[in-house]
This record gives sequence, structure tokens and C-alpha cells, in this order.
Amino acid sequence: MSRPAVEVVNVTRSFGEVQALKGISLTIGEGAFFSLLGPSGCGKTTLLRMIAGLDQPTTGQVIVGGKDMSKVPPDKRPVNTVFQSYALFPHMTVFENVAFGLKIAGKLSKAEIAARVDEALSLVRLPDTARRYPKELSGGQQQRIAFARAIVNRPLVLLLDEPLSALDPRIREEMQTELARFKRELGITFVMVTHDQSEAFALSDTIAVFNAGTLEQVGSAQEIYERPKSAFVADFIGHTNVLHGKVIERDQGHVAVAIDDNLRLVGMPEEGCQLNPGDSVVVWIRTHNIDFAGNNGTDSGGINKIQAKILHRSYQGDASEFVLDAHGRQIIASVEHTKGGETPSIGDSVVLRIEPRFAHVLK
Repeated sequence: MSRPAVEVVNVTRSFGEVQALKGISLTIGEGAFFSLLGPSGCGKTTLLRMIAGLDQPTTGQVIVGGKDMSKVPPDKRPVNTVFQSYALFPHMTVFENVAFGLKIAGKLSKAEIAARVDEALSLVRLPDTARRYPKELSGGQQQRIAFARAIVNRPLVLLLDEPLSALDPRIREEMQTELARFKRELGITFVMVTHDQSEAFALSDTIAVFNAGTLEQVGSAQEIYERPKSAFVADFIGHTNVLHGKVIERDQGHVAVAIDDNLRLVGMPEEGCQLNPGDSVVVWIRTHNIDFAGNNGTDSGGINKIQAKILHRSYQGDASEFVLDAHGRQIIASVEHTKGGETPSIGDSVVLRIEPRFAHVLK
């Protein structure tokens, strides 16, 4: 296992009576691409600011490169930050923007600074922009320059604060590829804040999912997607239906759950989840794991067949997403189009089919 680049030890942060972080502890290994993922207001940006030195914990420690950062000012920390808004100086050329931190440090000669800037601009594939001004560049180019400025002094950790959210979708996808390339070529630790799970999944070795100041789960994208440890993670990650109910019985690895008097499901308990009759549980089902038993409910037999009525349908290319009413509960299903088959319409009654292995039960 790699040495820790960043260690967060039982960190809390309070703003008056509001507790933004509630005892957060995590370790980020050297050379990792680590994402802090969660909805707005969950505390992920507050934690990033603490690593950067722009904010201080109420209690707890932030350790970078094995050194407690409690009394280390932002400009003395071995980290740099790429901001959502680029934060380039409009009155400076690209060269001057990228060289700014090196000049302030005052440790290199003019020739060394020029060499470092050329190296950084080559890495971001904009070597011919040195004499241009930010206003003369596209949004994607400005973000690349912001990366060049952040890496030119070779930090131990690069902090990314929603770095791609200001870009349009096509440029954003291109920059995701570039970010992955920067990471491979630089070999330094990246810590990124994002609320976009697809972005976190595409780039990260490890993801920490935050919710209301708490750390819900840390793991790889696959672990978090396939084995969420809480109802929040199951609901937040992917497109998911989350239903609350009580265990009726457990038999041969399956669990029967009463969602209400009219809706019951048979599912599979998550690994290590000990369940007994009467326990309150959550059943989570990915939208793409729900299918129609037959056009207008003509199919019969089987487990987990649910009568429902289509409230809304949206066409999404290879599939359609349906919003359905099932005994007063809303269920969303993403159903692939079948060749030659009829697609149900709004108002149609259907039977939903859910295999027990796709109905995951959490306590």
C-alpha cells in the first residue's frame, strides 16, 4: 500500500450552530486520484478548503506528506488548487499567469522559470499560447492554463474544486480525458470535489461519498455502485428506486419484505446484513433492472410481479424511462426497446418484473 499523501483525522467544522463536518477521518494514498462526492452542502468543499489551508478544522487534524498542517499557511503547503472559475488574472499573459507562483516564491532564476512554464504548457498541449491573454482563449483552454499554473511548482497534492463544471458537455468530456492523462504523466496525488457521479466514476481510484457532513462510504466506483452500505449511497449513486418496508420472513438466502399492505417484494440481503422478521429495511433496485412482464401485463407467474400504471414516458435512445404508479408508490423503470415489440404508453396498465437478485435489502 502506498504511503499517505493526505490524512484527515477526526475533523469537525462548525459555523455557529451548523456543523458542516462531523468527525471525518480518511486516508488518501500517494499517487491516488481521490474524489470527494456528494450533493451540494454535504461538506466536501469545506474539507478540500481545509487541505488547501483556506479554512481550519474546529477540531481534528489535517496531515499532508506526513506533516500536521495546523499552523502551516496556504502558500507554504505542498498543495495547489484548480478552481471551478479558472481564477486566471485577466491583465496577465498566459506565461505570466503560469509563472506567477514561481516568481512569488523567488527561488528560481528567470531561465528556470521559463523552462518550468514551457514544460507546464507543453503538458496541457498549449505551448503556443504564452503571449496570449485569458480573454483570447476558449473556456477549455483557460481551464488547461489553470491546470498548468497549478502544477508548475510541482505540488505533492493537486486539489480540484469542481474543475469541469463550468464547461459545456462536449468540452467537459474532453477535459476528463485530459485530466486522466495529466494524472498518468505527473504521478502526483489528485483530490477532486464533485457532485457529478459519472465524473467521479470516470476518473477516480477511490471515492468518498459525503452526506450532510458525514462520510457515508469510501471505496472504488465498482464497490460503491454494486455494494452501497447505506440507503443514501444506494439512492445517490446510479438511477435507483428506494423502498422502505419490514421483513416478513427470511428463507434460503432470500428475504420477503412488506413495503405496504398491497406491495411485497422478495430480495437478497446485502453481504453481512443480519435480518430478522419485523426489522425495518430498505429495498433498492436499479431502474435498468426492472422490466415489463409482458405488454399490458399479459405475462403470468414468477416472483416480484407488480401491477402498475404508466404516468410518464421519456424516450432515451436505446431505452425509455417510465414513471409508474404501483399501489400509490412511484417507481421508475428504464426499459430497453425490443425489435418489433410495442412500447406501452402513458395511462397503460403493465406488470413490472423484478428478479430477486436485483432487489437488494439493507438494514
